[in-house]
Amino acid sequence: MGDVTDFRNFMGAVIDDRSFAKLSSVLDRVRGEDGVEILAGGAADDKEGYFVRPTIVVADDPDHEVFTTEYFGPILGVFVYEDAEYDKVLRESAAIGAYGLTGSIIAADRSAIVEAMDVLRFSAGNFYINDKPTGAVVGQQPFGGARASGTNDKAGSVLNLLRWVSPRTIKETFVPPTDYRYPFMG
Repeated sequence: MGDVTDFRNFMGAVIDDRSFAKLSSVLDRVRGEDGVEILAGGAADDKEGYFVRPTIVVADDPDHEVFTTEYFGPILGVFVYEDAEYDKVLRESAAIGAYGLTGSIIAADRSAIVEAMDVLRFSAGNFYINDKPTGAVVGQQPFGGARASGTNDKAGSVLNLLRWVSPRTIKETFVPPTDYRYPFMG
């Protein structure tokens, strides 16, 4: 972590003091909470820039805020479940949150991937398979969210253009009708 102009750094600070305050309060709130464990990270420092250390939070309640809130910061929520509960957890995760910006599944089993793509179809505007759910290249990869994350109109693609246009159809007849019936009705 460090200055974004130094390409040896993987990531930089969060965008501003409001974002820093929001993310810091999340870390303070979950620290020591029953059923929640911070596995890595959990620190925030604004002495020089607004740095929030990448944080992994494990929570045992699938309704916990780490799974239902868009933080726009380096906080990853992890929910551990038994293999036999995959179908149940997949379906619950499809409906749990109001947001739907991006989603990702990492799997080697093609049938699990296909099932997740189907079940999570309306859960994320951008869906990644065996990749991280960040880093869309604007202008090359459309980007936009569903549900409370936006209108899913995909900035960086022709789909976004449709948001800004109002199609109109005009039909002009130069020989006006003289009868209401169609010719075949004669």
